Amino acid sequence: MIIETKSARDTGALGEFLGRQARPGQIYTLVGDLGVGKTVFTQGFARGLGITEAVNSPTFTIVQVYEEGRLPFYHFDVYRIGDIEEMEEIGYDDYFFGDGVCLIEWADLIRELLPEQIVEVKIEKDLGKGFDYRRITLEGLDAEVEQQMESEEKK
Repeated sequence: MIIETKSARDTGALGEFLGRQARPGQIYTLVGDLGVGKTVFTQGFARGLGITEAVNSPTFTIVQVYEEGRLPFYHFDVYRIGDIEEMEEIGYDDYFFGDGVCLIEWADLIRELLPEQIVEVKIEKDLGKGFDYRRITLEGLDAEVEQQMESEEKK
C-alpha cells in the first residue's frame, strides 16, 4: 500500500493511525534517508499508543522504552550499530518478542535479526512534488488495517 502525504502533519497523522492499530508483539521497520520524516512518523505512532512524553530518535542509546501508553513501546534507532553483537548485548529479543510494539529506524541494517512477520514502512521524498511531499510504502499490514486506511482516505 502506498500513501502520499503532503505535510509533516499528514505524516505524523499516518503514524498516529498505525499506532492506534498496533498490537502486542508487532514489529514495524522504518526505512528512509536522513531528514525524510522518520521521527515525525514515530512521534505520531507514539501518540497513537497514548504516549504523551517527548519522543526523539534514540540514536546514541539504540533503544528508548516508553511504558505510559496502552502498550509498551520500544523505539530503536540502529543507525550507529557497528555489528549485530551490539543488538545481542542490549537483549533485542526481549523487545522483539515481548508484549509491546517495536518500531525500528534504519531496520535494513539489522535485517538478519528480524522475524518474518513485520510491517515495513519506507518513507521517500520527491522534491519535484514539493518540499513536504512524502511517498510512504507500507508492506505487511493486516487486511483489516488496510481496509480502514482506504476508507479513511476516501473521507
